[in-house]
Amino acid sequence: MAIDNKTNANPAAKENKKMFDFAFDRTNYILMISGIIVMGIGYLLMRGGGSDDPNEFSYALFNARRLVVAPLVILAGIIIEIVAIMKKPKK
Repeated sequence: MAIDNKTNANPAAKENKKMFDFAFDRTNYILMISGIIVMGIGYLLMRGGGSDDPNEFSYALFNARRLVVAPLVILAGIIIEIVAIMKKPKK
């Protein structure tokens, strides 16, 4: 006589599953990774603009990409990280 595992569910296995109830699920981790990627893009937008000659000043340091766009992209990444941490996982 074969024992069907679906009809004779082990109550200890259900109890063991509840012991490993993690704070985050897959969507939280996906949001966290995407927030890190967005912040990295912001930092990449901020690089450059220097001069090769130390006696020459470069006004490329003060363009809109480095002063406005890059900080806003980094701020968006931080907001994504906050949402990823605060989002409750589905039970």
